[in-house]
Amino acid sequence: MRVRIKICGLTRPEEVRCVSGLGVDAVGLNFYPPSPRFLSVPAARAVRARVPAFVTSVAVFVNPGAEEVRRVIGEVGVGMLQFHGTETARFCEDFGLPYLKAIAMREGVDLAAAVREYPSAAAWLLDVHDTEKWGGTGRTFDWSAVRGSFERPIVLAGGLTPENVEDAIRLVRPFAVDVCGGVESAGGVKDEAKLAAFVRRVEGVGTVQSE
Repeated sequence: MRVRIKICGLTRPEEVRCVSGLGVDAVGLNFYPPSPRFLSVPAARAVRARVPAFVTSVAVFVNPGAEEVRRVIGEVGVGMLQFHGTETARFCEDFGLPYLKAIAMREGVDLAAAVREYPSAAAWLLDVHDTEKWGGTGRTFDWSAVRGSFERPIVLAGGLTPENVEDAIRLVRPFAVDVCGGVESAGGVKDEAKLAAFVRRVEGVGTVQSE
């Protein structure tokens, strides 16, 4: 089974053309206002319009209101939701779309207990613990903390780059990887060369789960 790839924090329609040409599986649209990758609904609609068939558009939220989520679903037209804050499972389930739930990988976290709180998640996304940025920190966590098997797919995030993603995949054996700042030339601006290098490195170890 190959490792899937999600590129998060796209801000410009031309970035969609680039990542789609590389064969990625999903793109993330950020609706968290403090983020340099934040998109208004009209801006997100323009980016979403360039996403081709069979590439999933993921709306990323941090502790949103229900009406905000419903507006994005209705006006942007995404295929999946991602909740990166302290949202409850009941809240995440309330919108009729599959969702990813971010798990903050703080020191000493009981990962098995944390994922059990979200049994309805389509996948669990493991990221660095940061209650200010809520992702996109550029930092990694201790990958050796991810042990055992899980009932849902694991998506690995947090400080991934073209230089370290191969090691991360070999150690964690995730279903997918999620990259944001590690393929940027500046905050919110994706770099085509870094994107291509990242995808190439993932594809190089993409069958690791079946070994």
